[in-house]
Amino acid sequence: TSAYPNAGLPNAFGEYDEQPHETAHIIEEWAANGWLNIVGGCCGTTPAHIKHIADEVAKFQPRLLPILEEAL
Repeated sequence: TSAYPNAGLPNAFGEYDEQPHETAHIIEEWAANGWLNIVGGCCGTTPAHIKHIADEVAKFQPRLLPILEEAL
């Protein structure tokens, strides 16, 4: 599972106001629940957002993929 969050929703001027620590906190919760394999950033994210996200998720293992048994 991947997550590429925006830095919040655009304001009236089309700018993204969510601070890096806010975005990272949300993504940290997803990683803590074991939901993520890869994380990035989309609209409005900056190198600071990516650094905060990387710092927060570094302590978690990627989501384990289920082993599916072959069936006919």
